[in-house]
Order: sequence, then C-alpha cells, then structure tokens
Amino acid sequence: MDYYVGIDVSVKDSSVCVVDGKGKTVKEAKVASEPEALAEFFAGLGLPLTLVGLEAGPLSQWLHAGLEEAGIEVVLMETRKVQAALSAMPVKTDRNDARGIAQLLRTGFFTEVYRKSDESQEARALLTARKLLVNSLIDVEQSIRGILRGFGLKVGPTTKPTFEARIHDLAEGRDALAGAIDPLLIARRAIREQLAVLDKRARVLARQDEICQRLMTAPGVGALTALTFKTGVDDPARFGHSRAVGAHFGLTPRRYQSGETDIVGSITKCGDAAVRSALYEAALSILTKVQKHSVLQAWGLHVAKRRGMKRAIVAVARKLGTILHRMWTDGTDFFWSRAEMSELAATA
Repeated sequence: MDYYVGIDVSVKDSSVCVVDGKGKTVKEAKVASEPEALAEFFAGLGLPLTLVGLEAGPLSQWLHAGLEEAGIEVVLMETRKVQAALSAMPVKTDRNDARGIAQLLRTGFFTEVYRKSDESQEARALLTARKLLVNSLIDVEQSIRGILRGFGLKVGPTTKPTFEARIHDLAEGRDALAGAIDPLLIARRAIREQLAVLDKRARVLARQDEICQRLMTAPGVGALTALTFKTGVDDPARFGHSRAVGAHFGLTPRRYQSGETDIVGSITKCGDAAVRSALYEAALSILTKVQKHSVLQAWGLHVAKRRGMKRAIVAVARKLGTILHRMWTDGTDFFWSRAEMSELAATA
C-alpha cells in the first residue's frame, strides 16, 4: 500500500496528514516545524511512505533539505496550483490544507518546485536585502516630496547628491517643517550608506564568480543582473531547452482557449519576479542605451517597428534569458555579430 503525507507548514507547528493509496486518512497530527521533529514523527508511523509534500514557502526549503538528509522522499509543491486546488474547499483550516496537499500528492496534480542550493540562497538573501533598502529609499524620498508639496513647495527634478541640499533650500526659514523633514533626511542618508555597502558586496560577489563574468559579456547585463539570473536559475541542467527559461520566469503570453474563444493576453508573470525584472531592465537598456550594435539589438528594434516598443522589450527579455542560459551551458561569451558565430562554428 502507498502512503502519502501532506504538510501545511506554519512557523511554530505544522499540520500533517497521512493518506493511503485510496485516499483514506490514516493519521493526522500537529508536529513542531523542525526537520528533526517531522522525521521522528514519520519514523514512528511505521509505514512505507511513498512521498511527502509541502507547499513552497519561507520555511519550506529548510524543512525540505532537512527531511532529504533524513532519507525521506520529499517534494516542494508549486504554490499557485496548490492554492487553486485548495480554494475549492468551503472551510479553510490548516488541517484541511494538509488533507488537500496529501490528496494532491496521491493524484499527482501538482508541479514540483526546484530547491536552490545554499550558495544561491545566500546570494539571493543579499539581493533581497538590497532591494528592500532601494524600496525604503524611494519611500522616504517620496514621503519628503509629499510633505513639502502640501505647503506648495515643489522639489522638482534632482540628482541623488543634490536632493538633500534642495530640500534644505525649500524648508529654510520654516523651523516646524524642518523639524519634520530633518529626521527623514538623516534616515535617507543612513539608508544610502548601507545600500552602498550591499551594492559593493553584490558586485564583488559577481566579479569573483566565473559564470557571472561570462554572463556580463552580454549587452545590458551588469553585475546585479548577472547575479540575479545565476541565483534564479541555479542549475542550468534543470531546463531541458534554453527557450524554456523565458516561460519559467513568466515572460511568455498567457492564453485562454475554450471552444471558439481563443484569447492571448499579457505575460504570465509566473516564477521569480526578481529575474523577470532584471531581464526586462537589461532588455530596455539594450534597445535604448547600448551604443554597440548587436544582432539581438537589431532583432529587437525590428520587433519594435512591427509590434511597438513595450512588446519588443518583453521579446528581447525573453530571448536574452534564452541566450544567457545557452552561454552558461556552452561556456561561451556573447556573440555581438553573426561573423563571430560563423567563426566559432568553423573552428568547432
């Protein structure tokens, strides 16, 4: 008899449900959200567990790694499909979620999520912290602008170095207003200092990585974009084809087809949003800023003439993801012209 285990992960205790091959509930329990506690619980069942599943989340990768080390067959389940399936239940509880996850495992109606290496997770933590500071910096600056605008004081266009001086000029002679603005300026200064620290660490990490150095030979791809892409893919072998990278990161159009209805919409926005944003920004740079001509740029500009710039940027981002993956797997630098491709083919 096959047995399947669904785990609904919470911070303190996780709900666990065990079902047999026919879908009958065998055991339910609350277990501490620790790999050792879960492994001990499974060992105490005395049952040949076929598969253990848990929804992808903040604690899930850590629990997945710990259970794998304990010799338990475990999978991470894609969140969207799990949530869509569980939404059919009229009563949502942790217990019912665990039951639903176990049934999804039994029927095979789930998509397995790849668990990234510790190295990629650590680099991604650095990038996530940097992104948090960038958003905080934007929030503080926009708040300052909003406060001043209430008094008819318009900041207008500024640069990062001149922003603070401009604010002081506008608030001059208004002691009460300056008392509200000065702490925000101090906070902005501190955020910028720590952001510079994280920027430097990320760039050093990218420069020391051979794969990132190769990816950075492509136009529009800097240290942060290369590091984001590398940590997002982690293992290029998990993609059977390079062209699957664009779809994985949500850069392909969504489609709804039913009977005579066939609608092609905007991109799916599935997968890692950070990688998708990085590829989009790189594509925008290729089409609008990069001076050196490349085959990729020419192709993108041709698409822009036919379909518009917005669609061209997405198309270039999708193709760039394919190219970067192929560069990684082949161990080659970016080809700026068809002549370079022909030369490599001739020497191969």
